Amino acid sequence: MELKVSVSEAIALIKEVENVPAKILEYIGMNIQKEVGTFLTCLMDQELTHHMGREKYERKEDATDYRNGSYSRTFCIKGIGDVKLKVPRDRDGDFQSQVLPRCQRYDERITEDIAAMYLTGISTRTLSLLSKRLIGRSLSPTEVSKASAELKQAVEKWRVRDLSREKIKYLFIDGVNFRMRIGAINLVPILVCIGVREDGTKLVLSLQAGDKESASAWREFFKDLKNRGLDGSLVQLGIMDGLTGLEKVFQEEFSMQRSNAARSMSPETCSLKFRKN
Repeated sequence: MELKVSVSEAIALIKEVENVPAKILEYIGMNIQKEVGTFLTCLMDQELTHHMGREKYERKEDATDYRNGSYSRTFCIKGIGDVKLKVPRDRDGDFQSQVLPRCQRYDERITEDIAAMYLTGISTRTLSLLSKRLIGRSLSPTEVSKASAELKQAVEKWRVRDLSREKIKYLFIDGVNFRMRIGAINLVPILVCIGVREDGTKLVLSLQAGDKESASAWREFFKDLKNRGLDGSLVQLGIMDGLTGLEKVFQEEFSMQRSNAARSMSPETCSLKFRKN
């Protein structure tokens, strides 16, 4: 694609940039948006040609499907902003472009950025106000909430993932507090388990909200690990602090006996180790 600018247009542009230097970046951005939109439109046209098996205006015997114009659409791309597109259609209505998702209004990288900012504690309303400058498109609070919901679904999928293929020898178990936005910012107790594989690598096995002082909460936590496929017979060692009832529950769920207890440097805490005979 060739960009043509007359001498008079160039002079006018130079004068405007001299007065407002940031204008040149705005013009560049606008031109990029236009060119990207044209490129994607052409790409979808070729995609429809491949779908139909013939070029535009080419006749083919026994053809039942034909081109049926196009419809306008905008799509936001990270670093570029909104681009205007013409999406081609066929008469049968079974053509679906793979270039752009049908119901998606912006690329997935923007969703990831929104989710990351949301995790830092920025409210949906503030993200909506900042989105125009950050990603080139104004997002409604509803869109921000939808992006954060997708993040929650991904986290939950990870949290309940299958553990049957993991060969875990050691377990580090503890309860920690995280600041979470539940209406207001609150401290929420989370039960945590980190496993150590046979090759020595570590991975987080589970994160689950629960009362870290409750033996019944820890029991359900351990049962969940086993229900997800964790082979308790391979666990040789558990490392934890002196939370009330935790050691007893751990021994019962993993069929272990207490062999020794090593006190830490702090007199307030006691690090307990349970090893199978």
